[in-house]
Amino acid sequence: MERPSEETPAKWQALPSWQITQTAHHAHRVVAEGFSSVDARGFHYRLLATLEESGPASQAELGRRSGIHASDVVAAINELADRDLVERTPDATDRRRNVISLTTAGKRQLRRLEKRLAESQDELLAPLSPEERGQLTGLLSKLLAHHAALSDVRETKR
Repeated sequence: MERPSEETPAKWQALPSWQITQTAHHAHRVVAEGFSSVDARGFHYRLLATLEESGPASQAELGRRSGIHASDVVAAINELADRDLVERTPDATDRRRNVISLTTAGKRQLRRLEKRLAESQDELLAPLSPEERGQLTGLLSKLLAHHAALSDVRETKR
């Protein structure tokens, strides 16, 4: 990660794109360290949260729902299954694929991960007041929605 230094031009440091990128690096580190402290990774959280929110699903469907690439989904599900946090069962309608379900232990781990994630958010956003945190989240949501819509338009035109 690039850190501002005496050599980093002030004009560069003042750019919102540079500031967002630097903050994203810090956010990734803080969240990864938080998950690591409870022997987990971000993919684990995303898969467990997706299963809780959407229910049992095939590995392919879990990948689509969670936004995780198929090869990463397989590895992360293997890790979760080895720890009895998810269960694989053959799909009743198609024996070639498995349905992944959240176990009771998986729900407990998800609660631990949610707690660590909340602590990580507090660490990342420590200098901001509750009102400023809300403003930041609102502004980032607005930016993300705008660029997602533009991306959808570009995809439609292809």
